[in-house]
Amino acid sequence: MPELITPTGRLQSSWLAARDEWSPGAHQDGTGLRLAPEAGLDSPEVFSAWVEQLQQQSDRSVAVGEERVHATHWWIVEGDSYLGAIDLRHYLNAFLLDVGGHIGYSIRPSARRRGLATWALGAVLLEARAFGLGRVLVTCDDDNVGSARSIERNGGVLEDVRTTDAGIKRRYWITL
Repeated sequence: MPELITPTGRLQSSWLAARDEWSPGAHQDGTGLRLAPEAGLDSPEVFSAWVEQLQQQSDRSVAVGEERVHATHWWIVEGDSYLGAIDLRHYLNAFLLDVGGHIGYSIRPSARRRGLATWALGAVLLEARAFGLGRVLVTCDDDNVGSARSIERNGGVLEDVRTTDAGIKRRYWITL
């Protein structure tokens, strides 16, 4: 049975195996990889420091840096197997309003087509409601049929499809 957990250094080997399933340089939404150093996640110390950064990003008393927002990160796991990641961005900046939305997620390639994205998105929508959000923006690439289905299954209403700096994006609002 999958569950959402706080990122942890103890799953480094499973996380690294998942990372290696992706094409080099592929964007993995919801993972917080933009906070990671350019290289070095193979090192337990560097990996642990990155995990700590992910955990601190939800602390509103800690500055997150220019062009960043506070966010809560979860990993989607089964036992000791890392299956993917999802995050809840506490508020939107201009980039997130146009491109990224409140919630980002990605599932490792070998774990796709199991309903994990739909399940995880539903679970995080409950967190968003508890956090006090009345509605959330969730986006996906225009050609990502699986992600569009996951969003729609969770009540997503398509606002528009637009060309952005990150490609063509489908933008959905979900009322909580």
